[in-house]
Amino acid sequence: MPQFPLPTPAHTLAQALGIPDEELLPLLASVAPEQGDPTVLALTVEEAARRIGVGRTTMYALIASGEVPSIQIGRLRRVSVQALADYIAACTRAAASTDALAA
Repeated sequence: MPQFPLPTPAHTLAQALGIPDEELLPLLASVAPEQGDPTVLALTVEEAARRIGVGRTTMYALIASGEVPSIQIGRLRRVSVQALADYIAACTRAAASTDALAA
């Protein structure tokens, strides 16, 4: 497998830590997973899907059914972070009530 050098800051960090370049990337990914910008209030459909762990098609289906509200800004469809939190909370409440009925 060909070796591709890391960008200079990452290479420098790997050298400072005394580890090979190829071991640094998994370490960086595990310590700093993609969180996105915490100041963003409205996400793309793809970002919203990634946040709740579903596929893009499923996210569009949730939007189309009205389960997850969205807004249109020009030609762009956006889902608010609060709408995702509300959807997850509603699903959690529904699951808890179903569990209570089964008990």
